[in-house]
Amino acid sequence: MATEQQKRTPNTSRPSDKGSRSASRPNDRPHNPIPVFENSPTFQMACQQLNMVAESIDLDAGVHERLSKPKRAMVVSIPIRMDAGHTESFIGYRVQHSLTSGPSKGGLRYHPAVDLGEVAALAMWMSWKCGIMNLPFGGAKGGISVDPARLSRGELERLTRRFTEEVLAIIGPRQDVMAPDLGTDEQTMAWIMDTYSMKVGYACPEIVTGKPVELGGCVGRREATGNGVIYCVMEALAELDLNVNEATAVVQGFGNVGSVVCQELADRGVRIIAVSDRTGAIRNARGIDIAALTRHVNAGKQLCDYPEAERISGAEILTTPCTILVPAALERVITAENAPKIRCRVLAEAANGPTTPEADVILSNSDVFIIPDVLCNAGGVTVSYFEWVQDIQQFLWSEEQVNEKLHELMLKAFHQVRSLAKERNFSMRLAALSLGVQKVAKEKLRRGLYP
Repeated sequence: MATEQQKRTPNTSRPSDKGSRSASRPNDRPHNPIPVFENSPTFQMACQQLNMVAESIDLDAGVHERLSKPKRAMVVSIPIRMDAGHTESFIGYRVQHSLTSGPSKGGLRYHPAVDLGEVAALAMWMSWKCGIMNLPFGGAKGGISVDPARLSRGELERLTRRFTEEVLAIIGPRQDVMAPDLGTDEQTMAWIMDTYSMKVGYACPEIVTGKPVELGGCVGRREATGNGVIYCVMEALAELDLNVNEATAVVQGFGNVGSVVCQELADRGVRIIAVSDRTGAIRNARGIDIAALTRHVNAGKQLCDYPEAERISGAEILTTPCTILVPAALERVITAENAPKIRCRVLAEAANGPTTPEADVILSNSDVFIIPDVLCNAGGVTVSYFEWVQDIQQFLWSEEQVNEKLHELMLKAFHQVRSLAKERNFSMRLAALSLGVQKVAKEKLRRGLYP
């Protein structure tokens, strides 16, 4: 057994990627830091999760070192001409965590709080997500620090096209494939596809996923993340022997994912008692009519002004007692402060990284059944994979085929995670992360370290 001192001493006699267990961990010795990443609480959280997995599955030290940092990161300035005639510059990011398994894959988000550390963490989580679902992708993520609600359609188009131009050197259907995320949609992807296609001289729909069906998009892609959440929630309710028709749900976030989750849960007989978005939160213990709420929001009215429910604070949405709690907004919203007040039976993490490690410890001592983000919201990247394959083959699937295959893969992944959790006495999060990390780690070991 290696001593603690031996573990901290780098093993310089073995240059191969198959480092010995006495080789130090990335955070145990002096190394070349990336301060702009390491100062980010979200990136620190992602690395903390990786370290937890490394100790639990005896991860090769050399692979751990490589996985603890992104493969590539690009920061670009995006100057655009505004409608008023003046020029403004925005900062954009594209981070590729791993290229070992195939092209990197990940969304592009537009949000004022976007920074490099957040994007790097999201790229890392995407690697584990693709590993869990056994997809031939590495993880990536992109973002622009901007409030899309403050820009006109023309300004958004110019912003998107200029960003695409700036990152052109590192994207491609076999290099890096983008998809919609927070603040972006299928129109954003259409602009990226057109800009890239103009550069290469031919239509290249496989450069992005989540684009309009008319341009080679996949039917069912918009609903895919929400549907994947639903499949996992239904399996969890069955395992816990909970009656769907007696269940209640609270959903934080009423965007692309949260709205689909609300409607699908309601269609299955679950009573939705509270919903929120960036404008505010509402609650009705008797249940909210999701179809009516959707019409209300689509009419341009604020969710918090919905007349058939009472307003509550944003903090109350997560602590409202319910059967199913679905955080479907931003990361790090369940913290050490509010975790003791969580009163749900199933926590379905539709957002990326909604629960901090400190909150995880608290929830692990409760009866909350957690469906971790890297499993729960993997439906989006899975159907993105379907879309990418269809575009390359130029052979489109039916919506029935897409949904059947998504259901099959989500259930397979859910039960693999659950089986590992029971077998090793792991939490659901540790089991899911372990499966994702192991898949990438094995591929890195097989390929070796060049040169």
